[in-house]
Amino acid sequence: MRKMNGGYVGKVLEVDLTGESIKTTPLNMDIAQRFVGGKGYAARLLWDHTKAKVDPLSADNIIVFATGPLTATSCPSTRMCIATKSPLTGTFNDAYVGGHFSAELKFAGYDFIEIKGASKRPSYLMIENDNVELRDASGMWGKDTFATEDSIRAECGDESIRVACIGPAGEKLVRYAVVNVDRYRQAARGGVGTVMGSKQLKAVAVRGTGEVKVSDPATFEGLSAEASRSIEADEGLYTMKRWGTGRSVLFSSDQDLYPTQNFQTGTFEHAENLSGEAMEKGFWVKTRACFGCPIHCGHLGVTRSSEYPQAVVEGVEYETTTLLGANCCVASLDAVAYANMLCDKYGLDTLSTGNVIAWAMECFEKGILNERMTDGLRLQFGSDKALTETIERIAQRRGLGDLLGEGVKRAAEKIGKGSESFAMHVKGLELPGWGIRASPGMGLAYATADRGGCHQRAWPTAYEVKGAKGPDGKPVERYGPEGKALVTKADQDGNATLFSLVACDFATGATGWNRYLGLLNSATGMTITPSDFSALGERIWNQIRAFNVREGFSRTEDTLPARIFDEPLASGLAKGRNLPRQEFEKMLDDYYRLRGWDLRTGYPTEQTLKRVGLEDVSRSLEGLGLLPK
Repeated sequence: MRKMNGGYVGKVLEVDLTGESIKTTPLNMDIAQRFVGGKGYAARLLWDHTKAKVDPLSADNIIVFATGPLTATSCPSTRMCIATKSPLTGTFNDAYVGGHFSAELKFAGYDFIEIKGASKRPSYLMIENDNVELRDASGMWGKDTFATEDSIRAECGDESIRVACIGPAGEKLVRYAVVNVDRYRQAARGGVGTVMGSKQLKAVAVRGTGEVKVSDPATFEGLSAEASRSIEADEGLYTMKRWGTGRSVLFSSDQDLYPTQNFQTGTFEHAENLSGEAMEKGFWVKTRACFGCPIHCGHLGVTRSSEYPQAVVEGVEYETTTLLGANCCVASLDAVAYANMLCDKYGLDTLSTGNVIAWAMECFEKGILNERMTDGLRLQFGSDKALTETIERIAQRRGLGDLLGEGVKRAAEKIGKGSESFAMHVKGLELPGWGIRASPGMGLAYATADRGGCHQRAWPTAYEVKGAKGPDGKPVERYGPEGKALVTKADQDGNATLFSLVACDFATGATGWNRYLGLLNSATGMTITPSDFSALGERIWNQIRAFNVREGFSRTEDTLPARIFDEPLASGLAKGRNLPRQEFEKMLDDYYRLRGWDLRTGYPTEQTLKRVGLEDVSRSLEGLGLLPK
């Protein structure tokens, strides 16, 4: 690979909140060559700049705002990564968000922001090209995310400023608080907003007037135009434009994949109410797009009922219809949309929020929680009031909301009485909206995902439901364990590579692997080969696994909720199916063999780390006694 001369702007903004110091350092070209940007570069910063077992809510944890070499260029559909050690799971955590903030950051002249320390008072970071300062945010502390964004723009007298901020949930250290960006978009999972709250950092605001140059403009612009045309012509993305992620609601419920009543079932009888088709008819008013994206998958909607008048929200996304809707048995689209808006304003992850509320509803149903413990609230499945009131309490850490703000894993450990068996999480991250018993490969994907129960790292469901061929050319059978490890690993490695660019999930299929490689090389001046590009994702995945091993994770934590193993589905397409433990363990063994990880511990071996170019990481783990013999 030769020296890079485009794609990046070449600077990292380093902020020490404790010392109130700000400095600009050159982009580390060694890290960029090996990890590119986004997820990969941020993972390396977390490894290098945090100590083992760092408290995620201490001043010693860092938070990284990471762009990629394709951000703010003509390449369609790029995003931003925000990475930190999660206060919810204790793992490495990267959360992704679209909008325009990431492009504005590069226009201001920065590829990354690395923030450490903790402010003595509420502050926000203001970036205007080379002028960067910490400003007092005391007057904004306690405001919701919408009001905070409005306040910063009013204070600066500039409506074009882009803002990433937290709401009351982040301030009160709810462990699954989000960073809200461009009003209606969120870096949602794992508590990135909680870490900002622990640092008393209310917001990061940016205005830039620069440009991003590429190494080979003719080739790059040609490939970008090809990518845009492919996206425009893609039939699947047409449905995304029309119905957003809500297009998946009816399919998911029909296939017994739509978690309902705290994952007790996989089919919701009122799924049609929450579908993209229903939103198109009576909820959405306009579409929205991220910077330079032709998909326009964002849909702005307004509630129409007298009970929830004029609540404005972008979405409702598929995952939110699942966790705030079906999983809590709430069938009213307006109620789910209003609950979505509350989460956005207060700065809460809708997935974790809906998951933990559904768990609390089941506890109430089973008599583990009662009205005395809920301050008189009848926390029943299907209750719109119970859903919205509990969101208010979580955001304010009030009453039972204080416990629920700790996440479902900690809440179940505190309550006990068997509630741990139906606390639906992996490593503390509440499960998203895809069922496992009708898609066992998804169980392996959740169990091995780097940040806990996450559907964005791999999606074996796509192979299982269609019986599609895996990387080995063999059809993947839906319910058996065979072939699941191979498609899970391939997806994880491929997505890690694309998240280093930082490419949007929705555009990757239409854009294509080879075209992304061409875009990367023509943007940066690199000469990455197809084999180098394929190896990148595996290097990133092992780097993050090493981080998690250093933080105390092993095979023991690569598991699933007891409900998945012990409770067959009672109805639907997959009636009578659970995921037998022995089949799960077989898939996990297969996965570890493919990864080159120790079967007993799940630790990467010395041979594997050296093969992927992480010799220094191998030495570090050996020094900690964490390298398998």
